[in-house]
Formats: sequence, C-alpha cells, structure tokens
Amino acid sequence: MREKLEALQAEAIEKVQQADNLQALQDVRVAYLGKKGPITEVLRGMGKLSPEERPVIGELANKVREAIATALDNKKNLLEEAALNEQLQKEAIDVTLPGRPVKTGGPHLLTSIIEEVEDLFLGMGFEIKEGPEVETDYFNFEALNLPQDHPARDMQDTFYITDHLLLRTQTSPVQARTMREYNGDKAIKMICPGIVYRRDSDDATHSHQFTQIEGLLIDKNVRMSDLKGVLLEFSRKLFGADREIRLRPSFFPFTEPSVEVDVTCKVCDGKGCNVCKHTGWIEILGAGMVHSNVLRMSGYDPEEYSGFAFGMGVERIAMLKYGVDDIRHFYTNDVRFLSQYHKA
Repeated sequence: MREKLEALQAEAIEKVQQADNLQALQDVRVAYLGKKGPITEVLRGMGKLSPEERPVIGELANKVREAIATALDNKKNLLEEAALNEQLQKEAIDVTLPGRPVKTGGPHLLTSIIEEVEDLFLGMGFEIKEGPEVETDYFNFEALNLPQDHPARDMQDTFYITDHLLLRTQTSPVQARTMREYNGDKAIKMICPGIVYRRDSDDATHSHQFTQIEGLLIDKNVRMSDLKGVLLEFSRKLFGADREIRLRPSFFPFTEPSVEVDVTCKVCDGKGCNVCKHTGWIEILGAGMVHSNVLRMSGYDPEEYSGFAFGMGVERIAMLKYGVDDIRHFYTNDVRFLSQYHKA
C-alpha cells in the first residue's frame, strides 16, 4: 500500500504539471482528491491492515494528500498569474495615441433664449414667477377678463381636461395668481416663462406646445411710456443696440389699450426686404396697459394702481433672432441643428 500511495503522488504531481489551464487543473483535483479518488479508496481499505500498519499508512496518505494539494495550489497561482498577464497585455493602452474627442452637450436654443431674457429683466428689477401648467378655467380666462361667453376664447383653442380644468393656453394665469396673492397691497414687477398648450395643427409656424414669456408691472402712476421704455431696452439687448420699436393698436381682452410691438428688421435695417415683407418692421410681441377689470378682480383699485403687461413667444423670438424658418426644428432633437447654437 505504501508503494501505491507513492505512485499516486508521483502520477498526480505529473498531471498537475501537465495542466495548461484552470479547468484542466480542477479536473486533476477532482480525480485525485475527490470523494471517489484513489487516495480515498486507499483510506477506505485501511480496515484490512494490521493495527501496527494503520497509523503508518494513515500518516503517509495524509502527506500524499497534502503534497498533491500543495502542487495544485502552486500550479493554480501560476496559471492565474499567466492569465492576468495575458489580459493586461491585451488591454494595454498606448498613451502615445491621440485622444478620442468627447462630444459634450449644451443648453437648448430655447433654454438659452429664456435665460437671456431672464437675465435682462432681472437686471431691470423684475422677479421670475412660475405657475401650474394644468390650470383652472377661472385663472386662465375669467380672471383675465374673458368670461364664459366671451368671443375671444375662440382665439385660443383649448385642451380641456374637465369643464373647469385645462392645459393653460398662456402664462397670463401666473400674473393673475400673483395679483391675487398680493391682494392689491403692493407693487408687482415680474416675468413668467413657461410651456403653454393650444390645439393647433403643427406646421412651420405653429405648434400645439410652445413657450411663452409674459411680463407684468403694476404700481402707481404707470404709463404707456414706461411700457415702451422697457420693451425698447429689451429689443435692443436681444436684437441689437441700433434697433427701434413701434407700437401698433391691437386688441387683447386683458389690456386696454393694447398694442402689437414691432422691431426694425435686422436683415435690412428697416429699409425693407423679403424677411420683413418690405415693411422694414417685424412683429415680436403683444402688450398693453392692464385692463381695469383685471385689476379690480385681483383686488387692485384701478383708480390708484395701473400697470402694463406683455407677452412673447420664445420660439418666435428665436426664429427671428437666428433666422430659423421652421418651429418644428426646436422639437425634433436633430443634433445637427441644435449644435449650431451651443455657446463655446
């Protein structure tokens, strides 16, 4: 039995040395040290030995087992190290190669316009206010001098959720909420940018969802000339220091008098071209003095307070400023278009 154990040790160690991968090494471990291996069989046959031989053979069997296990562990370490070195060789990085450019994003053009307008009005002392996009009929219409039967409601084809809830068609409800919050006790100087929704068919100049920025100033002794001064400063900062504006009479239910505001054409400097339809002017926003009914419904005394309001479409401003000919470009997420307007 001694000879058999020594032969098994020599045979197993030779198989360990021949193993060239971890799986082959594991097969050797199972073959010689497993429950059905030859060493286990030798130990099971020790009952046939004399009492004097049992401890001797048992000790030898344990030494053989330990020798084979040690050889297996040493070989495993060598194979793992070789595998790691091979992997490191395959994954070696040539630091002399030129770097791969990493494309970075930037703010969306509409976001840039909003931030530019916000910075401008913050510099003039205005606050920035926000409100819900799901609005009540009262704040979206009635508080703005548009009762249920008012024909001007037809100008804004609305997404209704219930009879009294809707997706806001303008950011003017934020103005109405702010006036109601202040309860006629203090002056207001605010702008409110946000998303609005109307049931328009999408085309080059219309979208069912677009962005507005509206402004409101209420105080004592506010005049139309104050409105013109603010809008002139806005136009020159956004379109160029040499721009001029004009106010044309118009109609909005929540302002009286109401005006459309035009700016001199950037392309022809007001001389007339195809862009401005040879008028020298381009319409940019609507404005007017806050209607006395709107002031009164919000708790302001129209005999003591007056104010002006204005509203602009951010997409229209962006289209005019950068010469974009289709509003849908802002929403189709074409990186080729959007990347043209990333600031360095």
